[in-house]
Amino acid sequence: MSFFLGIAGGSCSGKTTLVNALVESLPWQVSTLAFDSYYCDQRHLPIDERALVNYDHPDSLDVSLFIEDLKVLRSGNSINSPIYDFATHTRRAESLRIEVNEIVILDGILLLVFPEICDLLDLKVFVETSESTRLARRVIRDEAERGRSREQAKAQFFRTVQPMHKKFVEASMRKSDLIIDGEVDPLKSAKQIQENILDLSQ
Repeated sequence: MSFFLGIAGGSCSGKTTLVNALVESLPWQVSTLAFDSYYCDQRHLPIDERALVNYDHPDSLDVSLFIEDLKVLRSGNSINSPIYDFATHTRRAESLRIEVNEIVILDGILLLVFPEICDLLDLKVFVETSESTRLARRVIRDEAERGRSREQAKAQFFRTVQPMHKKFVEASMRKSDLIIDGEVDPLKSAKQIQENILDLSQ
């Protein structure tokens, strides 16, 4: 029987860093699946209009496909996860095979917004991080990984990321079972999560 761990939190709160720490430190076989891979394909829009889509709103995600795939994983079967290209805002032709392991970790900004997803998770974790830290990390990431300038990254943060965080992400924190500080050593947080998994598995 697999254990399904969900990790939510604001953009650049430290979710991916925590997932990597868990993969490195947990004493079980781990699979990971990113909710970010399920953004809706925007190839129907002109390239300059794609950047204007509000990617921090729940409607930007293919939630029905994610829930369908999550149910398949929970039944013990593997899935083919979409691969999303953040530079072009489109879904790639190829997919990524996700196998079921002892622990399946799912992460995403809006993961806990949807009750149907929450019902399919065994432990729900929220990574809480200050806005100033999230903004600083976001600018660095968008410049390095998503082909955006510092000005574009900051403009998007204040146009959509910040207001959507307040409206949806922060509100979803109350659905979590465990709140983690996104500014402490992620290996320390991973150990805390491991203890919770062990408690729930007994």
